[in-house]
Amino acid sequence: MRTTAAVVPAPGAPFEIRELEVDDLRDDEVLVRIVASGLCHTDLTIAASYPPEMLPAVLGHEGAGVVEAVGPAVEGITVGDHVVLSFRSCRSCAPCKAGDVGYCEQSVALNYMGMRLDGSVTYRDGDTPVIGSFFGQSSFAQHAIAYADNCVVVDKGVDLVHAAPFGCGYQTGAGTVINVFDAGPDDSLAVFGVGAVGLAALAAGAARGLATMVAVDLLPSRLEAAERYGAVGLNPADFGDEPGTTLLDRLKEVTGGGARYGIDTTAIPAVVSQAMAALRPQGKLAALGLTFEDYQISATDLLHGGKTLLSTIEGESDPQTMVPALLQMRAEGRFDVDPLVTTYPFSAINEAVADVSSGATVKAVLTW
Repeated sequence: MRTTAAVVPAPGAPFEIRELEVDDLRDDEVLVRIVASGLCHTDLTIAASYPPEMLPAVLGHEGAGVVEAVGPAVEGITVGDHVVLSFRSCRSCAPCKAGDVGYCEQSVALNYMGMRLDGSVTYRDGDTPVIGSFFGQSSFAQHAIAYADNCVVVDKGVDLVHAAPFGCGYQTGAGTVINVFDAGPDDSLAVFGVGAVGLAALAAGAARGLATMVAVDLLPSRLEAAERYGAVGLNPADFGDEPGTTLLDRLKEVTGGGARYGIDTTAIPAVVSQAMAALRPQGKLAALGLTFEDYQISATDLLHGGKTLLSTIEGESDPQTMVPALLQMRAEGRFDVDPLVTTYPFSAINEAVADVSSGATVKAVLTW
């Protein structure tokens, strides 16, 4: 069958809307008609960094849609089901069996290589193979081939447009607060970079009744969004370099000496270092931003303060349980992330990329 997709033709090039041929469905695969797909920073990073030999490619890993066909080996999913798509995991290796599906031994091959394990692709443009199967979905297409392990069946009453980002960005931010930190009312949280992931963390913090939350960002509009979750917004541009006038001084004042937990989504080494300094003794910082640069951390601050710098994949979430849990919180009004979404038709994907990159849009969701 043929479908329409947003294709990355070359590293860093604008997306192109093309008609592609979808490969025949295998026994273990699920064909999903995509209704909406979130645009994530990871998509933009990969679009700029995939080597030429891995292009053209269809990306997208926050898809949501309706099941149109299932392979005979697929269990628990039927035609007509509404699904939110997330990352893949083999569900059979030691980490997967222990519940740590984000650390699946085949994670790189299943999510980042853009092809099936046998090396075949799910799309073609005439005689040209097109890399697909990104995160086991490549949901920047009107039809995507996915799998039982990364299809989360949801109630048909769920708004798929607003549910799409739950498959990655929202569960990463919220999962860090809920699963990694297990933060509660007596804790404080500082988030550096309040895009979709950072704001989802603050929304989860609000749901858990955190005593103090701080948001650090250069964009006033994002600080305003953070303040709606009860966070104190701090713009680094408003502070000086003299002792007593710095951002760090103000942050420690707000948090009573430093935050118990911190999150960095910027992946800027200098910001990560500042986020570490903003922690109280024995505080923990989760570095969530994707980067190819190294961090430089003060050994004195790290060792004398007993601090922890850690990372997490998808907020230690199993999508099969985390996505429904967050959607239930949304339905109950305890995880109000709908205002973060701006919708764009897929034909305007490059406009969405520009708006996300400039900060004009917090969470772009592309719709067919």
